[in-house]
Amino acid sequence: MAILSDYEEEDQKKPTSRAAPARKPFNATLDPSDPLGFLEKVFEFVAKESDLFKSDSLVKDVNAVVRMVKDKVEAEEKKRKEVKFEGNGKAEKKIKEEVQAVPPVKKEEVKKNVVKEEKESESKVEEEKNGRRVPNKGNGLDMDTYSWGQSLQEVNITIPVPPGTKSRFIACEIKKNHLKVGLKGQQPVIDGELFQPVKVDDCFWSLEDQKSVSILLTKHNQMEWWKYLVKGEPEVDTQKVEPENSKLSDLDPETRSTVEKMFDQRQKQMGLPTSNETQKQEILKKFMAEHPEMDFSRAKIN
Repeated sequence: MAILSDYEEEDQKKPTSRAAPARKPFNATLDPSDPLGFLEKVFEFVAKESDLFKSDSLVKDVNAVVRMVKDKVEAEEKKRKEVKFEGNGKAEKKIKEEVQAVPPVKKEEVKKNVVKEEKESESKVEEEKNGRRVPNKGNGLDMDTYSWGQSLQEVNITIPVPPGTKSRFIACEIKKNHLKVGLKGQQPVIDGELFQPVKVDDCFWSLEDQKSVSILLTKHNQMEWWKYLVKGEPEVDTQKVEPENSKLSDLDPETRSTVEKMFDQRQKQMGLPTSNETQKQEILKKFMAEHPEMDFSRAKIN
């Protein structure tokens, strides 16, 4: 291949044609466990050695290439399966038998799924009306960049971070009425006024497996559910909070009385029996089991 110098002597005429620029080799190894890392190296190489990233339609062009490759792979896979099944009549027959052996869906299951979907739909409508969200399994909310849950005593926060993050990269500041946490040198993930004060000396944070930051806040008022973590974020519908499975006998009398009142109030709002009514029903069930010879069809609980 002929190599032309960048500049010729001034009095020398410029060549009518230029040789193609030398191709630079791309060296990278594909790790099947990290294909995105390989793609990142590919894009870095292309950005450095070409003008592709200067194009206004870069994202659109890349998406088109990805779709084209995906369609090609799916077509090849479909063709391979068709050839396989055509060449193996026994396998095809076996699949048909297995499909026929699958029991039909029961009406009860269909009805159950319909009822579940209706409840979820009603819950979303109610959420839109009152502006409050249904709590997650931890009695908090799942946000875009973090999630939080709570008990009457504590608040637990989980913030995902890039794998391999070190503790020294974390900036966490816990104050009585304020929480600020994130990666150093970046915008904080959480930075706002807490719903209620916390006991700073009983709060701490830790880095879990270099993948997430876990924060524990001890509530100052341990008799109330938090409606939100920091001011400005969506509120939790505290009427749908599920208390933790702790024994009332383990609580002090004041806390036990408060928990029972909260439970009874919630049960009444949902049209369900209170703790006292539930206790009476359990006593009656136990008595009925011990005396099967008696007729309790007309028994009433006063």
